Amino acid sequence: MDIELNKKCIIYCRVSSKEQEDRGYSLEAQEKLLTEYAIKKELNTIKIFKISESASGKQIRKTFNEMLVYVKKKRINIILCEKIDRLTRNLKDGAVVSDWVNGNDDRQVHFVKENFIVSKNTRAHENLVWDMKVAIARFYTNNLSEEVKKGQIAKLEAGWIPNGQKFGYNTIGEKGHKIHVPDEKFAPFIKRAFELYNSGNYTITRLTNAMQKEGMKNRSNKKIGRSTLHALLSDPFYCGIILWNNEEYAGKHEPIITRGLFNEVQEKMKRIYKTGQIKKHDHIFKGLIKCGDCGCLITWETQKGHNYGHCKGFKPCQEKGYIREEEIEKEIVKSFEKIKPRSEKVLSWIKKALKEAHKDKRGYSASTRENLNKSLDLIEKRMDKIYDDKIDEVITAEYYKKRFKEYGKQREDILDQLNKMENNIKNYYEVGVEIHDLAYKAKELFLSGKSTVDDKKTLVNKIFSGLKLKDKKLIAEYTPAYQFLSEWIPKLNATSELLKHGKYYEKTGSFEPACPILLPGSDSNRRPIG
Repeated sequence: MDIELNKKCIIYCRVSSKEQEDRGYSLEAQEKLLTEYAIKKELNTIKIFKISESASGKQIRKTFNEMLVYVKKKRINIILCEKIDRLTRNLKDGAVVSDWVNGNDDRQVHFVKENFIVSKNTRAHENLVWDMKVAIARFYTNNLSEEVKKGQIAKLEAGWIPNGQKFGYNTIGEKGHKIHVPDEKFAPFIKRAFELYNSGNYTITRLTNAMQKEGMKNRSNKKIGRSTLHALLSDPFYCGIILWNNEEYAGKHEPIITRGLFNEVQEKMKRIYKTGQIKKHDHIFKGLIKCGDCGCLITWETQKGHNYGHCKGFKPCQEKGYIREEEIEKEIVKSFEKIKPRSEKVLSWIKKALKEAHKDKRGYSASTRENLNKSLDLIEKRMDKIYDDKIDEVITAEYYKKRFKEYGKQREDILDQLNKMENNIKNYYEVGVEIHDLAYKAKELFLSGKSTVDDKKTLVNKIFSGLKLKDKKLIAEYTPAYQFLSEWIPKLNATSELLKHGKYYEKTGSFEPACPILLPGSDSNRRPIG
């Protein structure tokens, strides 16, 4: 077909992968080829459109549409492209190009490397070739997509996320072998955000403000937004689980938080807040006390400088009237007194007893840890074996997926047990001391003028598992650790009881109690120490 002189044209270049660039299909190579072709055909190149291998599908679609809008607006009738699969890879795009070509007798698309020109006057057998080439390009795209998905699944099954970055992690390694490791700068902020939200004192908005005050920023050194923080708290990646296309995979990356903490946060995120409410006052016991009759939360309001609580549940309830916040505070302080060691000397005895018990616990846990590690090694060998069987086609893909999921769950449970055990051993003595220190200082901290409402809420949440109001009286339930303290501290505080239940050695400063001393954790050893 003869081409008129001085016709305007645009050049369209595209590469879809790094491998294509390595084989000589780079944008520069395409541009050089098409520019030389335009000069040879005496065409006037008005603009060059380029799409790199890193462009997303959305960006490719955007550039393709921009190119069509541009040629229509500028009345350009010729598009130069290297090959058909550079311009279109699906039937929809092929139809769009065909509609554009057929809209004017002068419009043409030149596929230079294939020595093929599409126009309104293209003959029937050439149109058949065009349709076939579009179909082949579509097949290439679909096949490439399948191979990419296979690669993604293989990496997921190996315990690694296929691509993309995660806030709080650094991506290291070569392409195709990249792994995620915690970032020393950002990971502590993530752990802190989970812990604060789990305290029950924060909404997402309030947590966002709190984390911004503590200095949490993204990689661009900008403030973390509310939606970003919500997505972060909802992502199981931070507890060692990779969520991909609604499927869970056991990750091999180091978790920033425990699975238990993540699950607790998810439960709290399900709380429903009434909209349209304006927060005028921040009451200490808001959301902490339930009605002992109907189970609804006690509502708080401020009248004439005093805070009052009452049940405003919609269920039938016999709990009537109001109670002042000061009355609740008095009951809380009394509960603190029940768990407070009488003096620092008593507190030091408890700490020494915990230290001795800590030594015994480490030895007791060694054999359990060894058995768990053996079980973990066995599970990982089984996972490797079924993977080899799948590659060798000894088992079906469906059977492999089923067994891999089962083994993955077993592996996750073992790792969770090991993590809990390690944390318990590591913090056994430290946590025990912290519990007793808090019990000793709780009253003082609560009444301190320096303590904020949030500080008081956190203190109440740590010591009490539940608070109820029945007949205008507070019923306080301690958490297990402090419930144990409430039973034994009164005995330890009484001098006569100390003499009966243990021996104190002045020279060594050691204490040998006959009564149990609190050993924190669900597996606490409540036998006498001595």
